[in-house]
Amino acid sequence: MSANNPTLGHIYLVDDDPSIRRALSGTLERLGYSVNAYESRDDFLTNAVPVSPSAILMDMRMPGKSGVEIQAEMLEHKWMTPIIFISGESLPTQIIQAMKQGAVDFLLKPFSMEALLRAINAALKKDTEIHAALQQKMSVQERFSLLTPREKVICAEMVSGRSNKEIATASGSAAATVKLHRARVLAKMQAKSLSDLIELFESIDIADLN
Repeated sequence: MSANNPTLGHIYLVDDDPSIRRALSGTLERLGYSVNAYESRDDFLTNAVPVSPSAILMDMRMPGKSGVEIQAEMLEHKWMTPIIFISGESLPTQIIQAMKQGAVDFLLKPFSMEALLRAINAALKKDTEIHAALQQKMSVQERFSLLTPREKVICAEMVSGRSNKEIATASGSAAATVKLHRARVLAKMQAKSLSDLIELFESIDIADLN
């Protein structure tokens, strides 16, 4: 089933055991998920095409790098798709490290389909939230880029909660000039009020946008 078809979500299945790949792919596709299966780390990282919402179902123990090492490699490249690890046996240190690095769940074989679907749905929900936050950040960044250097400074002061008088005093500008800049900032940032502007930056560090 293609990742482009409308489904419950897309699953990247990474397992070196062909019988596991066939069984899980078939079951998940019948349930309404789209699935792409990969036999190795290289196969996955080379051929996987990012889509959303999606989740990664990965065997912890495969030839070459372990699942937790692949997870760390993905994080280095800012690939944030949620991972569910499956394994017949794993060291406690691997499980702990995987969870510290953001794994949604760790399922020991044999696991129930109920447990798997619960983990998959949690991962898909998390991926949807990650994607929405990224889209929001890109939108705010695009609007912020329209501000002049002076307006960017004023915007930062506004978000920090400073009043017109405080901004004017700190910058040595006239209050009327600051008021004009504030109006332009709100218009360019598509914020109806100061509270709307502050809300735009709730989960975004304005310093990262400069």
